[in-house]
Amino acid sequence: MAGHHKKGSAPGGSQRQLRVGETVRHAMADILSHGSVHDADLEGHIVTVPEVRMSPDLKLATIYVMPLGGRDTDIVIAALDRNKKFLRGEVARRVNLKFAPDLRFRVDDRFDEAERIEKLLRTPAVQRDLAPDSDED
Repeated sequence: MAGHHKKGSAPGGSQRQLRVGETVRHAMADILSHGSVHDADLEGHIVTVPEVRMSPDLKLATIYVMPLGGRDTDIVIAALDRNKKFLRGEVARRVNLKFAPDLRFRVDDRFDEAERIEKLLRTPAVQRDLAPDSDED
């Protein structure tokens, strides 16, 4: 283990957060894709894990999830919260950290936001504003 030691408060801490977050993301995606969680509310859903953000001390993992098709997000989040203890244990087994991080689940709504912006850009009023020759003062 000696060779893996990094300086404690090096600016690379954020790099470590990213690396651990990606490892946790991969573990969580794996757990969810294999249907390891026995919960009726999850069984009918394919849940993707686009991102995991770790707190600086690596003790909290905020897991962003998106059920396929973006349906039933509240039901899926509630089911994940109910199974948090089991999921935390599974993540701890797969990710070699000193402490199993606490898990917090959030809906990844970045795609909704992108879609909303796309729709907005296609509206006639915005199209008119974006037109190159719209200086009729």
